[in-house]
Amino acid sequence: MKIVSNPHRGGQKLIEAAPYPSTNAGRVADLLKKCPAAAETPLLSIDDLADVGALWVKDERGRMNLGSFKALGAAYVIARHAADRSESPNETILTGRTYVTASAGNHGMSVAAGARIFGANAVVYIADTVPESFADRLRAQNAQVARQGADYAASMNAASNAAEFNGWTLLSDSSWEGYYDLPHTLMEGYLQMAAEACNQCPQVPTHIMLQAGVGGLAGAVAAYVRTVWGDAPQIIVVEPDAAPALQASIEAGACVFADGPDSVMGRLDCKEPSHIALNGLARDADSFLTLSDEQVTEHLPAMASAGIATTASGGAGVAAVMNPDVRKSLGIDPNARVLCFLSETAE
Repeated sequence: MKIVSNPHRGGQKLIEAAPYPSTNAGRVADLLKKCPAAAETPLLSIDDLADVGALWVKDERGRMNLGSFKALGAAYVIARHAADRSESPNETILTGRTYVTASAGNHGMSVAAGARIFGANAVVYIADTVPESFADRLRAQNAQVARQGADYAASMNAASNAAEFNGWTLLSDSSWEGYYDLPHTLMEGYLQMAAEACNQCPQVPTHIMLQAGVGGLAGAVAAYVRTVWGDAPQIIVVEPDAAPALQASIEAGACVFADGPDSVMGRLDCKEPSHIALNGLARDADSFLTLSDEQVTEHLPAMASAGIATTASGGAGVAAVMNPDVRKSLGIDPNARVLCFLSETAE
């Protein structure tokens, strides 16, 4: 476990060319009103998992029947493209367009589902290590699956090359130099769950735990929370100690690559942060926390018993607040009100 206080809080961008995350939740809500599957997800009050006054868990497992908050990301971008073409887009509005990405999990499902709904093609590159069961789930959404490379970075490079060669639209959930517009819109989609959580919480939380890979969820939620609740909540970003991309970048004051071994928190096992998310979290987050695989997985059975079964990636924020050493280090006392996000369903 390592905790780093954010020396950049409320300050300037770390990456000048990259924007801050959007906070325009109203734009997202207006579009999602047209989607029959876009029902609000619940905020659960979970007792007895941690010695705190209140533990609220925003449960994203049922989001749009895709089992993850990622349903609000790539599919939202594709829906925006469809809405740009017609006020009443149908299932053929994007016929002839192809979206390509790399994925090791739920982002690929969001791309595939969004493309299927509006008649576009989806091509998802996956690494050799990704289970065939995930490839089958993508194919069930009519996506074309291509295996390329030994890891996510290699499959992402293949997706980028395919986009350039074929004239396809590269739709990543991260951002880097020169690639900001689509991921900025993608992160904007995540504002829906942040807005719902802010409306559902009976009181302002004292602490908010946000798990992060490249930082899309954390950056979007943190940006919106500051517009609604100001400086009141302490915002803590949780990462695997095998992939402390955001924490290391905050310490360096610049975007850095944080190499390390593989983590069981596969969806959080990202070695380089999104530039947009890094800008937002440098401004908005208070602390950056890393946990070992064991410090997360040991709490998964208790979460399941409490009715919030999830993966190590989906439950990292809850696991953090369940850890007494984390609570002591962050000043989370028995009167604290903690908000967490359960970001995906159990596998």
